[in-house]
Amino acid sequence: MARKSEISRRDLLKLGAGTGAMAFVGRDLLFPVAAAQEGEAATALPQVPRRILGKTGQSVPILLQGGSMSLDTRFDPKLAEAVRFGVNYFDAGANYAGGNCESAIGNFIETSDVSRDQVWVTSKSHIHDPLGLEQTLDEGLIRLKSGYFDMYFLHGLKDPLFLDAEMKNLVERLQKEGKIRHFGFSCHDGNVVELLNKAADTAWIDAVMFRYNFDQYGNKELNDAMDRCFKAGVGLIAMKTQRSEVSFQKEWQKFAVGKWTKQQAVLKAVWADERIAAAVSHMDTFDKLKQNIAAALDDVELGQAEWEELERYGAATRSAACDGCDHICGPAVDEPVQIGATLRYLMYHDVYGEQEKARTLFRKLPIEAQRLCGIDYTAAAARCPRGVDIARHMQRAAEVFQA
Repeated sequence: MARKSEISRRDLLKLGAGTGAMAFVGRDLLFPVAAAQEGEAATALPQVPRRILGKTGQSVPILLQGGSMSLDTRFDPKLAEAVRFGVNYFDAGANYAGGNCESAIGNFIETSDVSRDQVWVTSKSHIHDPLGLEQTLDEGLIRLKSGYFDMYFLHGLKDPLFLDAEMKNLVERLQKEGKIRHFGFSCHDGNVVELLNKAADTAWIDAVMFRYNFDQYGNKELNDAMDRCFKAGVGLIAMKTQRSEVSFQKEWQKFAVGKWTKQQAVLKAVWADERIAAAVSHMDTFDKLKQNIAAALDDVELGQAEWEELERYGAATRSAACDGCDHICGPAVDEPVQIGATLRYLMYHDVYGEQEKARTLFRKLPIEAQRLCGIDYTAAAARCPRGVDIARHMQRAAEVFQA
């Protein structure tokens, strides 16, 4: 990696100002050094810090480029800009970006001067049985135009029973064949603690990507499970770090934490946990990419006043943040609605600005789960450990998705 040069945060935010006009997509402007400005010598760019990802023994940037957003399948300049600053880990998925994510990354590697071994590509299968997973993986390798994935995940794992002897045999064979180097899973539903404990007890699980944010520091069960994983060498990758709040857009936009935006501060809070190797971020614009890189490069930690501001923010938004634990609130509702999934899609709509994606995902729910109105959510709300106003948010979802 290129050495870290002296550069101010203000200067960093100016870098890439012209990227929207494709100023940084030339072959000579890629990893690991910046090309010379006209009439100037080339200058090494600062590189995002790296940490070891558990038992893989490999260093990865603490900031990972998420691939669930729309990517240019010909050559995506956001990937080029990320790599210039050392963000060379791409988090992909077979069903990300409408099924185009792996192809976009493969075309980026093919059309740039970045070689395959200069980037880390993790992809995922939403099919969890061994046969379906292997088929999904093989199709993904074709799209990636590569013979291997650095890491492969079971995507959105809910049931630990999939981590059985048959899956272990498949993983070991795929590793022997060179199709994958490491294996793990992602999870973000209500049984994250159970799944982390399972990973700690499963020697062939190398890493887990799970929902983790500043508001979970005091969760003893979660922290105990994280400790077990860390001691077992399971690499921990944080996702959902923003703890995005549904139906709260105007309120969260006004929060700033010291010199940091809310988005930067919550990332720095996650990186303050040394058990976390990296955080994956949904950086679908150049501005988000630059802001997150700026936070990663600045080694000044959050101070006491900033932590207190985050706590104030957390308290103000707690009842607007759904953790997706349907097993707690769902049984209290007589109708077959899916509260966690519905509120997650509402978050995509309200916070991520992915209106069409949110509507498409909602329409894929069973027809009976799409009938949100005329239901009494009182008992479900009473069970919610966060005190989420489920009725209000489900009404908002009905307005958004059933208009």
